[in-house]
Formats: sequence, C-alpha cells, structure tokens
Amino acid sequence: MTKSILPTAWKVPDKIRRRLGSQVGRQRAMVADGHLLLVLHAAPSPDDDVRAGRLFWRSPEGNWTSKEHGTGLNAVNTHLDEYADAIVRLDREEEVAVSAEDYFLVLEHLAPVYRAARNMYAVFQDARQACPEYDDIINLRDRAYEIERRAELLYNGTKNGLDFAMARRLEQQSEASHRMATAAHRLNVLAAFFFPIAALTAIFGVNMRHGFEDESAPWPFLVLVAAGFLAGLALAAFVTRPDSRDKK
Repeated sequence: MTKSILPTAWKVPDKIRRRLGSQVGRQRAMVADGHLLLVLHAAPSPDDDVRAGRLFWRSPEGNWTSKEHGTGLNAVNTHLDEYADAIVRLDREEEVAVSAEDYFLVLEHLAPVYRAARNMYAVFQDARQACPEYDDIINLRDRAYEIERRAELLYNGTKNGLDFAMARRLEQQSEASHRMATAAHRLNVLAAFFFPIAALTAIFGVNMRHGFEDESAPWPFLVLVAAGFLAGLALAAFVTRPDSRDKK
C-alpha cells in the first residue's frame, strides 16, 4: 500500500486518506464526513521542477491544522500571505523594468505564480460549494480571488510592457535602417551626378589642353565640364525617378 503524505496523527477519514498518494499532485479540495482537506501548492519559483505541497485540514468542529504553518485559521492566511508577498515583489520588479529582457524576466517568475494562484482560487471556490455551511471559507476564498486577480492584472500589464518594449526596439531598428537607406541613396545620387565627368575625363585624358596654359579661351575644358554636368543631371534624375510600382 502506498504511504500517504498525510500525517498519521491527523484524524482524517479513510475516504480522504486513500485518495492521496506519496506525491502532492494537483491542487484540490477533498470533503468527507464533514472533514475538509485542502491540497495546495506553495508559491512557486521558475526553477522549481516539483511543486511543494501544503496540506490544510479542517475538522468538523472548525479547527484548522497544517504541516508547515501550525494550527488555526492563521495557518491558511499565512499561506495566502506568501502569494501576496510574491506578487508585491514582482510588481516592484515590473515597475523598474525598462528593456524587453527585464519584462521577460518578470514574466518568467510571474507565470508559475499566476497559474498556481488561479488554481488555488478554484480550490477555495470548490471548497465553498462543497461546504456552504463553513463560513470561514468565504473570507479565504475572497482573499484567494484577490490574489488571483492581482496576479492576472500584473501578468497582463507585464506582457503589455514586453510587447511595447519589443515594438519600440523594432521601431528604433526601422529608423536606423531608414537613415542608412537615405545615406546610401544620397551617395548613389552623388555618384550618378559625377559619373559622367569621371567617364569623360577618363576617355579624353586628364592632360587635355583646356586653354589655361596660354592666353587662349578654355572652350574645350568648359564644354567638357558642361557636358559632364548635364549628363550627370540626367543620370541623377534617372536614378531618383519614382518606381512605377510605388504609384500603385
């Protein structure tokens, strides 16, 4: 027979004890003969491969007992306080997050806490429905709902912050690419403008007589420069012409 994780000193009905094995398993509420057993998980961290279990037993007389936090209703409240403190700590980390890496780190720690808090609230809700005559479950369920709601809001806010940080980074990269494309375009225009002059001087030679050697007018030189500039203007206009596909 598999050894139960319940303490042997607990006077829990066999109906409940037989439903537990050597592992905690999922969070759940068990009811039998007026006894209520809550199987909960401690506030997890992303490095936890196995969830740490917390067992809370309520006797028909209204006495609460736990393995980790002692006896009394404060034992359950202490468990809830751990979740509340974890969410407050993650909320502070989210407030100072700036980069996408910061938001991702917060989400990595928040996601398991949010899932555990959501399941924990479902356990208290099931306990309330199974034991409607236990009034002390109401406050515990309401606290669990508040914790689950705060975790949900923080998760959504952090995810929105992550999306915004990634969108801002993409926008910055797009602006940098646009500036590089603009600079490359300007260089292409300059190259197109001066290319005819370079071609003409290469064809006719840089040592051609331009008239400055003597008193004669430098008409050949001026004609060459004018032809080069006109050809450069025409080539630059051809390079910068709008693409017909851009008009569609």
